[in-house]
Amino acid sequence: MAAKKLLIVESPAKAGTIKKYLGSDYNVMATVGHIIDLPKSQLGVDIDDGFEPKYITIRGKGDLLTKLKREAKAASKVYLATDPDREGEAISWHLANALSIDPESKCRVTFNEITKNAVKEAVKKPRAIDMDLVNAQQARRVLDRVVGYKLSPILWEKVKKGLSAGRVQSVATRLICDREEEIQNFVPKEYWSVEAELYDSKSKKSFTAKYYGTGSKEAELSDGTAAEKVIAEVEKSTFIIEKIKHGESVKNPPAPFTTSTMQQDASRKISFSPYKTMQTAQALYEGVNLGTALGGTVGLITYMRTDSLRISADAKAETAAYITENYGKENLRVREYKTKNNAQDAHEAIRPTSVNLTPQLVKDKLTNDQYKLYKLIWERFVASQMMPAVFDTTAVTIMAGKHEFRANGTQLKFKGYTTIYTEGSDTAEEKAKKLPPLQEKAEVQLKNLDATQHFTQPPARFSEATLVRELEEKGIGRPSTYAPTITTITARGYVARNKKQLIPTELGMVTTDLLKGNFKDIVDVKFTAGMEEQLDDVAEGKIGWKGVLEDFYPPFAKNLENAKAAVEKIKIKDEESDVVCDKCGRKMVYKIGKFGKFLACPGYPECKNTMTIKKGTGAVCPKCGKEIVEKNSKRGKLFYGCEGFPKCDFMSWDKPVANEKCPECGGLLMKKQGRGAKIYCHNENCKYERKAKA
Repeated sequence: MAAKKLLIVESPAKAGTIKKYLGSDYNVMATVGHIIDLPKSQLGVDIDDGFEPKYITIRGKGDLLTKLKREAKAASKVYLATDPDREGEAISWHLANALSIDPESKCRVTFNEITKNAVKEAVKKPRAIDMDLVNAQQARRVLDRVVGYKLSPILWEKVKKGLSAGRVQSVATRLICDREEEIQNFVPKEYWSVEAELYDSKSKKSFTAKYYGTGSKEAELSDGTAAEKVIAEVEKSTFIIEKIKHGESVKNPPAPFTTSTMQQDASRKISFSPYKTMQTAQALYEGVNLGTALGGTVGLITYMRTDSLRISADAKAETAAYITENYGKENLRVREYKTKNNAQDAHEAIRPTSVNLTPQLVKDKLTNDQYKLYKLIWERFVASQMMPAVFDTTAVTIMAGKHEFRANGTQLKFKGYTTIYTEGSDTAEEKAKKLPPLQEKAEVQLKNLDATQHFTQPPARFSEATLVRELEEKGIGRPSTYAPTITTITARGYVARNKKQLIPTELGMVTTDLLKGNFKDIVDVKFTAGMEEQLDDVAEGKIGWKGVLEDFYPPFAKNLENAKAAVEKIKIKDEESDVVCDKCGRKMVYKIGKFGKFLACPGYPECKNTMTIKKGTGAVCPKCGKEIVEKNSKRGKLFYGCEGFPKCDFMSWDKPVANEKCPECGGLLMKKQGRGAKIYCHNENCKYERKAKA
């Protein structure tokens, strides 16, 4: 029997999908991420020997590596098919070295989408490992390790234990802190507006016009006196329609998603965090079992870590045929989108692997989260190849003596891409208004005249969506770093979430001030963006990776020595709660741990009492009558348990329903989320259930 070929990927889910495509001639195995990396217990970088990294087999991965070596030795050919990015290239390089494979041999396989054709074509065209990409990843990894492991101990000593610093996370925190300072220092400026409600006797309809000014100059009404003066002068005047200008405006569809724009729109439109967006997209990329009729297990989207807007010719052709058939040729406009100059163009934009797999067609095979995100990606991509929306516009100038008022109207003329997609927005957009049919030189009657006081507003706090946009626009980090960066700065307690807003904590402000005062480059936006450009140059083979470290480290090391000597210890007062310690009577304080906030006794180490922060559900425990509360498992997964634990052992992964009893037995109702969402009775002897919105 001929030896099988071995193909190695990162994800077990991906391995299962690809195995079905390649058949019995292939053995497909997964590394489950990195197998070889820098050690956690030490710096792992020899600074005196040209920043040489000291790689080790990750703890717990030894048995897997042994198995991979055994399978590789028995295989007729080994293909390294880790993710198609710098991180994946580095994992393949580590594997090649561990499995005694020549990195310059044709062992590397990449595919932008996990479909049968893409995978089969990829294994026909293996290539050598791209050492420029590997070195770019090594440069980033070593740079981040040196910054984190050298800088964090200073924060432990000068601020508090358990803190961390990092190139990207510290700059992201600074952006949020700087925005908060802008808000705190903002001085509102008063201004007034005047609006006239006018009536056209011919059409018998009213419309609103806004005061503009006199002549060609726009008025600035800085106080109520100025507004009242305008009102006094115009309320006795005759309002004449001076000019009507008809026009047309065109709104083009947005480009297909990149990682950044997908995270932004998912946050705005379906309230997904960047982390949740990427986890859900990963599952869609790796493959979903659609059943035999739809081709079995299929990767539904292309690779989700990309800042490219490129679209393959095949994808454009398939989409053009779909739009023509389903929306008519009048809605089709095949488009090319220009990728930004600093973008990595290794992959396509994020798109469905086949537009014929519509969201509705695959809905019952997806979880609720997968369906929401897939629908967003599918609609955005199809819309990108459609005609623009066209609007009829009307601009009307009305004169009241020397005073000018203006009214604008907009009416949708051609839906175009808005038939299936509208882009989310971070700001409130003024809705279009239709004006009645008006005629130049006609008189309109004044029905009402209002003056309204306003104040200029400070800049808005960042949301996760706007922070991702800011990081991208300023060139900080790359698509793969946005989600983990936000997760890290919130988990460390530098930033707190309030609804969708990101607000710096006192800890975040103090830490940022310390870094700004002593490590200016680390939290400097331009410096960090420049470092990203250098990493891009490494990836393109323009510069050597160790040179980046050799330029960075000397001034950084000098700052480390200065900070150790000059910075005094900073005390941060813990936020006090109203919960009394049940062991010593002190008021508990809030602390930040691995899984977020918890309550701790301020009497530590004499009193080591801690409590979870209770978040009630309003539902009553069916075993003891106490409240059921939200809890987190050791792995951070949300579940529901009785607040009487450990005396009462009630727990459930499904959420209890508050303020509603089972209509059949009066018992506790539970809600099962995801695909097949339902409300059901917790009582095992009662069979009541009904469908529920997921």
